[in-house]
Amino acid sequence: MSLGEKLRYLRFVEGTLRGLGREMTQQEIVRAIKTELKRSISQAYLSQIENGVRPHLTNATRMLLATFFKVHPGYLVDDPEGYHTELVSDARTFEDQLDLWLIEGAERFRRDGELREALLALSMHDDSRRCLLLLNAILDTPGLADRLFQVLRPDVQDGKKPAAPQQNGRRPIL
Repeated sequence: MSLGEKLRYLRFVEGTLRGLGREMTQQEIVRAIKTELKRSISQAYLSQIENGVRPHLTNATRMLLATFFKVHPGYLVDDPEGYHTELVSDARTFEDQLDLWLIEGAERFRRDGELREALLALSMHDDSRRCLLLLNAILDTPGLADRLFQVLRPDVQDGKKPAAPQQNGRRPIL
């Protein structure tokens, strides 16, 4: 993963952790750094980093961004070819690791809005592990998943996507 991709990913994670349900904009990051760390970085500089115009950070910038995003400064470099890209720390709880994995999955499936929304909703649930265990129980019970779809999502039939959104422009999430 390139440094620019990592920064975009961290903006997404930070926005989700702050309850925005979306990535923080570069300008929001600039304002938050100024407010929370009493330091400054320009939005143009963040843009150059994310777009690969500036492939390397100064040590001061690396430390500032690492402090803000709460990552190790060594994370803020381009990964070598074939390097494993998951951001997992032993200090995090199992639930945090699971939630980050779900958020990463939501980002990977961002072109499928329903799936992305479902993964984000699952990651924001207080007990996402229990939700996944419940899903497993539903799938292990013959016919239950189909019946639940008929009751909770009548707009989804035979695995086809719904024609139009419902309930104030948003589809309910199963």
